[in-house]
Amino acid sequence: MSYPNEPRTERIDIRTSSSVKKLLQQAAAASHKNVSEFLLEHGLQAAQETLTNRKLFVLNDEQWQAFQDALDAPCVEKPRLRRLLTEPSVFE
Repeated sequence: MSYPNEPRTERIDIRTSSSVKKLLQQAAAASHKNVSEFLLEHGLQAAQETLTNRKLFVLNDEQWQAFQDALDAPCVEKPRLRRLLTEPSVFE
């Protein structure tokens, strides 16, 4: 979720109420993290989910061609996956 090879040179400052700050501190402590680590971890997670869930995305010509090629490529047989999906579930 984090980017370990990138130096942390940028700052993000936010203003909040004392009750929100206290809640964030409690949640961070419960996660055994400081508030900065907690906010960064969960902020990155939310950002990635938001961007992953977009229904519309724009590609340049090269990206579009790579996308089309990937869709047109033949499927690779995965015997273990096929077996997993065809065997009865433990819930059946």
